[in-house]
Amino acid sequence: MHNECTQGNMNTPNLNLGHPCFSTKGHGNTGRIHLAVAPGCNISCNYCVRKFDCANESRPGVTSKVQNSEEALQTVVKAKASDIGSKLTVVGIAGPGEPLANSATFETLRGVKKIFPEMILCLSTNGLLLPEKIEEIVDIGVSHVTITLNTLDEQIGAKIYSYIQWEGKTLIGPDAARILIDNQLKGIELASKAGMTVKINTVLMPNVNDQLLYSLALEIKKRGAHIHNIMPLIPQGKLAHLKAPSKELLTSSRSVLGGILPQMKHCQQCRADAIGLL
Repeated sequence: MHNECTQGNMNTPNLNLGHPCFSTKGHGNTGRIHLAVAPGCNISCNYCVRKFDCANESRPGVTSKVQNSEEALQTVVKAKASDIGSKLTVVGIAGPGEPLANSATFETLRGVKKIFPEMILCLSTNGLLLPEKIEEIVDIGVSHVTITLNTLDEQIGAKIYSYIQWEGKTLIGPDAARILIDNQLKGIELASKAGMTVKINTVLMPNVNDQLLYSLALEIKKRGAHIHNIMPLIPQGKLAHLKAPSKELLTSSRSVLGGILPQMKHCQQCRADAIGLL
């Protein structure tokens, strides 16, 4: 089994060109524009603290301002006209909430594709709505998708997520985590089969999910993921009492899991409104 797992995904795209976040080397030759048009979220992650007006912090979930789709398109136009405009190849939506739970995400991406058809479109998602929305984002032209998947175990998931909002109800506990995990896995498979480049973000939480990452990596590869990003926990929110993983744990986890999927090691855990080169 080990030999089979280390052979790599036969359909793995070139991960060193075009998209700075999906590049396995992160040369800094290309950049991205994150548009903060998605404030609403349909799950509650216990490590997430979202502050919209927090200019001095750089972490996921933070933006100085939530924009509407028209404002976001003007942001792209201005950025492309700047000194580094030719190097800005990607427009992504990563929050500050869940992109697929906000209509502005779809309006904005359609607008960008119309004005700048050459730009790469991507989004980050918790995956809960991905199976439901996959056809629409394929139609828009989204080619890169990042799914945050932290565990395959619903008991552990219940420690990571306070609740999910699903089919008009607020659900908690292992049953809620199971729905989320199943949709995440189905979404990975559907996105891969649709021809998208699929990156999986996993937040490494010591003594919470660090013991089952190998089986997680095997499963996401099986489902069609192309690259894996192990991100260190930023202790905050309901998980503020935990310690961030040590550099040794982060390095060893990436090393072991690198035998299954290519590892993204240059992630800066960007803000939802980040613009520029990595």
